Amino acid sequence: MTTGSSPIGIRAYDPADWPAVWAMLEPVFRAGETYAVPRDIGEQDAHRMWVELPRAVRVAVDAQGTLLGTYYLKANQAGPGNHVANCGYIVAAQARGLGVAGRMCEHSLGLARELGFSAMQYNLVVATNEVAVKLWQRHGFAIAGTLPRAFRHPVHGPVDAHVMYRLL
Repeated sequence: MTTGSSPIGIRAYDPADWPAVWAMLEPVFRAGETYAVPRDIGEQDAHRMWVELPRAVRVAVDAQGTLLGTYYLKANQAGPGNHVANCGYIVAAQARGLGVAGRMCEHSLGLARELGFSAMQYNLVVATNEVAVKLWQRHGFAIAGTLPRAFRHPVHGPVDAHVMYRLL
């Protein structure tokens, strides 16, 4: 496992990564606290959502090659909105607090620029996920709007969600 002093690498997703990626995604999706994904999503549908539909998928790894996190990058909208990127990030439970999400965010901003995007938007950042809100703000995202009670949190009930945005 990586430590705060070990480098966190980012590389392209490989199909052989799927079991480890699914092992990261499944508990987050089942918990239902941060992603607007059906809590009972099947593995095949999750694969389609996370791997098949996005324009790029990356994984974060430690020096030994252990997967620490994953992100996808896609156009937020089609047609006239396709210059704005959208990303989703998940960090393995055992790697939380090690800077993996921040490293993936930095990497995704650079990749979005390389792919010709001019902005990035997060559509539904759950307000109770304060760590994520603060992290995205540290990476230059602003809360563009707050959607009152837009997310049905399994513990807190209906909670606000933020649309966060930044130019690249």
